[in-house]
Amino acid sequence: MDNAYLFVHFKGTESKPDDEQIYFAVSKDGLKWENVNGGRPVLRSDMGERGLRDPHILRLEEGGFALIATDLSIYGRRGMKNVWKDAQECGSKDIAVWRSDDLINWTEQKMVRAAADDAGCTWAPEAIYDREKGEYMVFWASKTADDGYKKQRIWRAYTKDFNELSKPEVYIDREYSVIDTTIAYIDGVYYRFTKDEDGKTVFLETAESLNGEFSECDAFSLKGERGYEGPSLCRVGDGYMLYMDNFATHEGYKTFYTDSVAKADFRPKDGFETPDIFRHGTVMRITAEEYERLMKLA
Repeated sequence: MDNAYLFVHFKGTESKPDDEQIYFAVSKDGLKWENVNGGRPVLRSDMGERGLRDPHILRLEEGGFALIATDLSIYGRRGMKNVWKDAQECGSKDIAVWRSDDLINWTEQKMVRAAADDAGCTWAPEAIYDREKGEYMVFWASKTADDGYKKQRIWRAYTKDFNELSKPEVYIDREYSVIDTTIAYIDGVYYRFTKDEDGKTVFLETAESLNGEFSECDAFSLKGERGYEGPSLCRVGDGYMLYMDNFATHEGYKTFYTDSVAKADFRPKDGFETPDIFRHGTVMRITAEEYERLMKLA
């Protein structure tokens, strides 16, 4: 086995506090998953809202890993009349950050300010290395008070070390709310998947630069499929697997496979099995050695 896969996620239905923490699972084929750490959280939050959602992990250019997550607890808002309104308008401006050299030993949790001063939330942060700038572009969704929290936009900022971020700026702005953006760089092209929060669909755009003009991909076979969010793209075998959280059915992730991301012809892939309901996270390729280390985590 030359490669294996790591799925970093939260789980469940916000029915208990441990649902909104960070869990690891591993797989040898990207389809059948086993829990790490006995199915217990690998990382817990004792800061901010004390809840963690939408974790994103990336392998750093300089070696090691960074893991970032939404500082949010829906469980902690139980009993509120307008839970999701409060989460979007009165939520955290920070993201939770950890670093690791080996996927086993992690730094202490750090809260890093990301969003604008008038932001009501900082949702689903992700990061990608910007080859033109030589820095990491961190991006997330926020509603802001300047338009009465009218809609979600994707914002971005830059960092070299994940200890602090540059001044945030709007990155994706549509007539409708957009959240849950993920970006993959493949063969000189950036593939950007984003959720249309109003239409409850995921759309795909492409560009040759993170700072260039992105064009929507009309050939995307899942365009118009409703009820999905939290997309994550990973190379599996000779092709690519797109993992999307089927939030509308409360069943967790579904899998779609393509031989060529450029053709954008993703088809349902059978055989996906998880021991729990996995919610919005990230799938990443790992080495056989990293897989074995994670399997021993207790």
